[in-house]
Amino acid sequence: MTDTIINPIERPQVTQQLSENVILTTVDDLYNWAKMSSLYPMMFGTACCFMEFMAAYASRFDMERYGMIPRATPRQADLLITAGTITMKYAPNLVRLYEQMAEPKYVIAMGACTITGGMFSADSPSAVRGVDKLIPVDVYIPGCPPRPEAVIDAIIKLRKKIANESIQERQISQQTHRYYSISHQMKVVSPILDGQYLRSPDRQVPSQEITQATGLPLPLTLPEVTANEL
Repeated sequence: MTDTIINPIERPQVTQQLSENVILTTVDDLYNWAKMSSLYPMMFGTACCFMEFMAAYASRFDMERYGMIPRATPRQADLLITAGTITMKYAPNLVRLYEQMAEPKYVIAMGACTITGGMFSADSPSAVRGVDKLIPVDVYIPGCPPRPEAVIDAIIKLRKKIANESIQERQISQQTHRYYSISHQMKVVSPILDGQYLRSPDRQVPSQEITQATGLPLPLTLPEVTANEL
């Protein structure tokens, strides 16, 4: 019985065993291995979650060790990480960027604001309640904001999902486990700050309490200043 040397000094010799010199695989496995080992995420961020996304690329976490190189154009990217709140004004631009990405493409929803609207889901008239209403999502990362470890965990889960795909089933496979948020039920109220509060009757005529407190002969109405006097 010989001891196995983990890090030998000499060059490794070519073994004569057939099982150690021949690799047997399928086209699906080779194709999925190439995809999962070269994910190119797009440099895309809309809010504070993008800071955690950038931290995942820093030297402490080094997300590039998974073969992920950020790209600045959607035509060279195949992974879209929606890092931040998506507003209704930005929704058409997000869909346009997703459609410009080459197939096969994947989406990771990062943060509570992207998944359900987060803190803006109660009273914001412009936040989108779930980015999956606009584009299909593969992996969700909850948190506000999620840490870089959560981003790496989502990348590992996405790699496992890619490894189980098949080329023949790509055209017939449908997305499952989508999250549908509740419909918006905001109560519409009249604006408080309408810009006319200085011209209100209460502002034009001082109250009796103010006149008695100051002891000064305050005018009943404030003089209107015209543009020529300015």
